[in-house]
Amino acid sequence: MKKLLSTTLLVLVAAGLILTGCNKKKSGTASGETAEKIKAGFVFIGPAGDFGWTYAHDQGRRFAEEQLPWLETVVVESVPEGDAVRFIDRLVQEQKVDAVFTTSFGYMEDTIKAAEKYPDVKFFHCSGFKRLPNMGTYMADMYQIYYLNGLLSGAITESNKIGYVAAFPIPELFRHMNAFALGVKEVNPEATINVKWIYSWYGPDKAREAAESLIAEGSDVLGFTEDTPTVIEVAQEYQQKGQKIYALSHYSPMQSYGVDAAITGQLTDWGPLYVQMLQDMKDGKLADMSSYDLLWLMDKNVVELGATWDDMINPAYMDTFKNKKIKSADFGDISIYDLVMKRRDQMISGRDAFDPFMGPISDQEGDVKIADGETASIGHLFADMNYQVDNFISPLPQ
Repeated sequence: MKKLLSTTLLVLVAAGLILTGCNKKKSGTASGETAEKIKAGFVFIGPAGDFGWTYAHDQGRRFAEEQLPWLETVVVESVPEGDAVRFIDRLVQEQKVDAVFTTSFGYMEDTIKAAEKYPDVKFFHCSGFKRLPNMGTYMADMYQIYYLNGLLSGAITESNKIGYVAAFPIPELFRHMNAFALGVKEVNPEATINVKWIYSWYGPDKAREAAESLIAEGSDVLGFTEDTPTVIEVAQEYQQKGQKIYALSHYSPMQSYGVDAAITGQLTDWGPLYVQMLQDMKDGKLADMSSYDLLWLMDKNVVELGATWDDMINPAYMDTFKNKKIKSADFGDISIYDLVMKRRDQMISGRDAFDPFMGPISDQEGDVKIADGETASIGHLFADMNYQVDNFISPLPQ
């Protein structure tokens, strides 16, 4: 499937270019008229070339700059969590930005501090849940895609041991890992999930060590949250040695790093989301951002299943998934491929049709976290999910 960019959105953006805002800077337009200029600063957790999370955000920034002729952007890369304020100081004081986008969950408290320090600047924090009059939140969230990844992983594993290389124990990761584990469980209740925590977003050496360890312990499918294709590369190396190890790409199209190993993955197109936020700012809609929270799921067409934008499933494994039958309580005998497409269609239509976090769901201690007949609230998913569901065998980190 080709990268999806909403034609409707682009038409709306084009129409909105004549609107005015509060910024006094001007820039020339093709017609010779002047348009008000907005300068936005982006704070990245890793290098823009990591080919993972930060790469995807940078591609979104570039798209927004292409679509919005009144937009100028500036980037700071590899900013440590807990040390972002001094970088934001430079963006505001030296670069004179009108807006700041902080693109990692761990920037939340620093973004709060900066927003309080600079009340005339608009702040947008990715994946967080705290807001102020001049600070909103946004996320193109992948948990539904992780669930689909889990369906495919549970079907293809032969060892019934699935490994996960994880960065930090925060609600965002538990949300994604749990959705993944619930997908595994739906098609393969015997399979278990083993996690190795590396405490790094950008740590290729640590990711390699963790992946090797998981394989040594019997895992034959690997998911990960680390912003390089390292885990994919490790799985590909084993494939080339004749051992069937599979992996799931993370946030960007990584199949070229594992042509035999990458069965699918999660993809995010941040561009339309950045365009929407910046257009809202230019249109004067952000006088009070206390309730400004753009949470875009599959129904917004910015997240997709796949290790490339052209194929939702690696073509080398399409027949495997189309021919493998499973028993589903909802659908009876069905191929894994058809189940994945059915669940995908349901989630695109909205959370009421199907959501991975429909109860009953228990944690690995046996405590019910989401009751039968209930669907987890957004608040639970984004702020309160600090547990692992019951098919994880590795303990919670202390």
